[in-house]
This record gives sequence, structure tokens and C-alpha cells, in this order.
Amino acid sequence: MNQNSNEVSPISENDLKIKEAIDSYGSINKSYASNYRDYLDIQPNISVKPEFNRSDYYSFRPSERTPNKQKRIIKMCMDAYDKVGIIRNIIDLMGDFGSQGINIVHESRSVEDFFKEWFKKVNGKERSERFLNNLYKSGNVVIYKNTAKITPDIKKYIKSLAADLKVEMPEVEESVIPWKYNFINPQSVDVKNSSMNMFLGKKSFEISIDSFMSNFKDSPIPKEVLDYLPEDMKNKIKKGERKIPLDSEKLSISYYKKDDWMEWANPMIYAILDDIIMLEKMRLADLSALDGAISNIRLWTLGSLEHKIIPTRAAIDKLRNILAANSGGGTMELVWGPELAYTESNSQVYKFLGSEKYESVLNSIYAGLGVPPTLTGAGGGGGFTNNFISLKTLVERLQYGRDLLTRFWEKEIEEVRRAMGFRKSAYITYDQMSLADEASEKNLLIQLADRDLISQETILERFKEIPSVEKMRIKREIKEREQEKLPPKTSPYHNPQHMNDLEKIGLQSGKLTPQDVGLKTSVPTKLLLPPDPNKPATTPGVPQNSKKPVSSPKGGRPNFKQDSEPRKKRVDKPKSKPGLAELFVWTQSAFDMISETTNEAFLAIKNKSNMRKLTKSEEQELEKIKLDILTNTEVCSKVTKASIQEILSKGLRCPNKFYQHLVANNINPIHMPIEDYKKNLLGAYVENIQSSYEETAQY
Repeated sequence: MNQNSNEVSPISENDLKIKEAIDSYGSINKSYASNYRDYLDIQPNISVKPEFNRSDYYSFRPSERTPNKQKRIIKMCMDAYDKVGIIRNIIDLMGDFGSQGINIVHESRSVEDFFKEWFKKVNGKERSERFLNNLYKSGNVVIYKNTAKITPDIKKYIKSLAADLKVEMPEVEESVIPWKYNFINPQSVDVKNSSMNMFLGKKSFEISIDSFMSNFKDSPIPKEVLDYLPEDMKNKIKKGERKIPLDSEKLSISYYKKDDWMEWANPMIYAILDDIIMLEKMRLADLSALDGAISNIRLWTLGSLEHKIIPTRAAIDKLRNILAANSGGGTMELVWGPELAYTESNSQVYKFLGSEKYESVLNSIYAGLGVPPTLTGAGGGGGFTNNFISLKTLVERLQYGRDLLTRFWEKEIEEVRRAMGFRKSAYITYDQMSLADEASEKNLLIQLADRDLISQETILERFKEIPSVEKMRIKREIKEREQEKLPPKTSPYHNPQHMNDLEKIGLQSGKLTPQDVGLKTSVPTKLLLPPDPNKPATTPGVPQNSKKPVSSPKGGRPNFKQDSEPRKKRVDKPKSKPGLAELFVWTQSAFDMISETTNEAFLAIKNKSNMRKLTKSEEQELEKIKLDILTNTEVCSKVTKASIQEILSKGLRCPNKFYQHLVANNINPIHMPIEDYKKNLLGAYVENIQSSYEETAQY
């Protein structure tokens, strides 16, 4: 330093290095998406820290950004379905559960068989599962169908199945029915003039074939490929067009909760894309951590700077050889001096590789899909209320998918019905989807129906059945059971051995004999009959009153005994009366013969083709005629058309006493089904005949 204070001493080289080091001190500037934003010195000595938002974060991580355009949203959701196992399993479960038990039913059995065979040919169950899978996966279902023509031979066969079918010989176009359904990726379908068509409320769609044409850049399209394509698409390709309009008559598009102003619906997975990205980042972090999970460092130090001990090369080589010779198993005994130090370091990455950090993300994903975490084992229980709401959300989503699927199939079934000329359309049914106590709920519904608080039609609807179809099936089963094509019903409410029970009661009460029910026995009939309660009991071996004259051993009046009083006049009685079982059989066969004859004649008089076209008053009039004929027919006589005509010509009517009995017991075809009326009428008639026999016997 100069002694002159006015002169500045030069800066040494060491001071320059220190100054450069100090200048390098400072903070690390973070990167920003937009231009550099600096809010320094807003006021003297006051600065504001610049923001760092999600847009800044995504600017340097574009693969993690959630897209805004709908086609990219659909693609990202479909990629999440393909790559994330949780999403795939849940959507597959929803698709399988939603389409479970899908079936087609119809009132006519032959038409139902036709629809089931058609549903099988178009692979309806598998197509239904794919419909729901695409609906929940991409939010948009685009279906393009192919049609098939029904040949005249098939028409003739279907026409002969049942009278319910009215298949005439229409034009070929009227016999075209759907035969194949193809699902198209929504990413390859565009809305033509979207803004204008959305304003008009009618959309026209076109499909891009760029990816298809890219396969044939260097060579023309093979003929076998062109032959497989539809005719309209083939003509467009020959003209060199890359956008093919889709026929609106063959196209069907369903959306998952789409708003009217949106061109396409956002998939259900869109709401949880951020959580899916977070889950993927956590897995990548675990992969990176696993690379260094087994990192163990051992440091051997020779010498000591503190004690000024410098290791020699020979000592270093000797230690290296000892360590290299050790196989790593067991304990290594090392003898050395104080100049050797040992230090070991290992990582604790296991603290990071835990499952706790996944719980919040997995719960968010399950909640977004409507699945309670308790059903999957991820996380703890969320409480009964939260789980119940989540279950209801899942069920409602499944039901929403079923409604869209039903609407799609109903449209296709109606097209088949018109093409084939069927009078009535078929219905779509599913297995019941209920997460409540199903047994208790059904039992309660049956009890309400028994108390006439709800109708049978309501019960069938709650059981997911079609009331009109079930009513027709019940009538068909009753008819087949009467024709003995089906065995009798067996349940606590239906006794299949009704006639056997009646014969048993008749035998026990003494009103029937074994011969009446077709039994053969060597025991005299008198011994089988119960004892007469009015006759005094006799004890074997004890003589009777000796004052009474002893009857002749041969029977009859005692010898030399004169009549003490006038004899009773003889009353003519029938030699035998029919048994109860025989009377039931004759009554039923006689009434069937009367019904067959009178129905045919009555329909001819009223100019009606079948019984279903009769009015209530006409049905009541017909049943009154049958009743008049039955009550005026001789018991156990042969019923013929001539005997029926004779009764009608004489104008005989039902006895007033028996008619009043029917009125008192409310046995009327208007107040009950015709089959119940028939059973009650025949039972009352047999009871009336039996009571008349008993009155005659007493007299």
C-alpha cells in the first residue's frame, strides 16, 4: 500500500478471485411458461414473488397435460382403459354386469323363437356387452350395421309357424333385416358441418379413411378387399375421396350424458384423468427408487492424517486382496493396526416404497367411477352412508347404460318386426339388478299382492317381467295342463292329487265303496262300511231279549207270525247311484262337450272368428246357455249334439234353486276368470247332485 493516502492501491489477484466468487452467489431462477415475470421493487425494499400455476407446470411436461379438445379427450380416456388395470377392470365389470341376462321375449312363442334365433345370429349378447363397454370407456358409441335379405323359403317357413304372424309376400326391401353390427372408433368419425347441423338439430357423419388408404400407398387396393366393402364406400374410394359419408339409416350413435351444445360426449374417465396421471407418476417414482433400493457402500480407510500415518502401496494391495478373497458369507476376521478405519452406508428407500401414498389417489379414482373403496380393498371403510351412496351411483350408471342399450335394441327389433310383418313387437329383458335385500323385498311384494294392496301387474314389473307376455304364457300353460301335455302343478297352493283326496274322503265318510273307485276286494262291502250310530251295539255270545221272536235262520219273517200292522208300500229306487269320482269325471267331460258345441254355434250366430272377439255381455249369455244345457242333461248320460239341440229346442232353463245358489256364492263369469268360473261351477253342480241323492235316500 502506498503511503500517499490519495492514491488507490491496485487490487490483488486473490481479491479478484474472491470478488468473482461472491458475484456468483445468488438464487436459482425457476423456469416459467410465459415470458419472464419479475415483480421486484413494487415499493422500496418490497418485492412480490411471481406465481407458478398448473399451466406453468404443464408447459414443461406436455405429456401430463389433460387435453381440452374432445377427440384428444376420447383418445386419452381409451388409452387409460388400455393401460390402467383399475380402469379396465371396473369398466369391464360394468359392461358385463349391465348386459347380464339380456333376452328377448314375445307373447307368441313362435315369434319369440324367431327373435331369439335372430338375436343369436347377430351375436346380440356380445354386441350388448361391447355397447356398454364403449359407452363407459369412450362416452360415444358409433354403430354401423349391415343388413340381410330373407329368402321366400324362409318367409314361407315363418308364415307357417303361428297365426300371430302376418307374413305376406312383400317386396324384397321389406324383407331386409339387420344382420351384423360393427363398432366404429369415434376418433375416426367426424360431424359434417358441425356448427350448422348442430343448429338445425340434425347431424350427418362421415368417416375418415386416411389410415385405411395408408396401407395401400405403393399398390392398388386388392379386389378381395374392395368386394368386402359396402357399395357406397367402394364408389367413394374409386373416386379418390378420403371422407366417406355414413348412411344415417344404418348408423346409430349413443352418448353418455352429452349436453346439446357439445359435438361429442366426454367419457366418464375424463373426470379422473388427473388422478390417473398422478398414479402413473407415483409408479414411475417407485421404479426409479427401486433402481437404487439395494445400494450399500463400505468405506475402508488406511492411514490417518491426524496421526500422520501414510499407507504404503503394499498395505493397500494386501487389504484389497483380503477383501476380494472374502465370499461374503459368514463373518470375516480381519487383523490390522490402528491405521485402518471402516465405515458403512446404506439407503433407506423402503420408507418411500410404501402403499400409504397410493390411498388418496386410488380413493379418488374409485370415487370418480362410483365404486366404494370397501369393495376393492383400497383404503379403509368410508362409513355406511358413503358406501351406500357410492353403490347407488354405480347402480344408476349401470341402469343408464341399460336404458341406452334397450333403446338401441328396441329400434332394431321394431325394424325386424316391420320387415317380417309381425303384429306385435318383442321386449328386452335383463336379470334383476338389485343390491338390496332381494329376498325380503320380494316377500313383501307378494304379501302386498295377497292383501290386494298392489296389482299382479305391478309385481311382474318389479320382478322385471312383461305383464302382457306373462299373462299369455300362463294361459298357454293352463291350456297345455288341461290337455295333459304338462304335469299338474305341485306347490302349497296347488294340490295335484285333487281327485285322489276326494276319493279318500268319500271312502272315509262311507259315501263311496271300493268298487266306486275301481278297487277289487274279497271282504264284503258291509264290513268295510262304518257302523250305523243309530243301531244298538251287540256283544258276541250274549243272547238278545228272549221276548222277541227269533227270526228264521233262512231269513225273513218268523214262522207262524202274522203281520201286526199294514206293510209299507214299495218305493221304486234306482238300482245304483254314481260315485263321487265318476260324477266328477262325467260332469267335466259333459261340460267340455257342451262348451265345444255351443261355442262353435254361438260364434257362427254372432259372426265372430274366435272367442276373444266376444264382448262381456256375449260371454255371459254364452255361459248362461251352457248352464241351462248342463242342468237339464240327465246325469251320466251320453252328451251329443242331438241331445243339446233337443234341450235348446224345448227352451229348458236352469233350476231357480241352483241358480240362486250360484248367485249367493258369487259364481259368475264376470267376477272371476273363466277357468276359475268353470271349476267353481262344476264343483257346485256335483255338490248339488250329491245333496239331491242324499235327500232321496232319506225319503
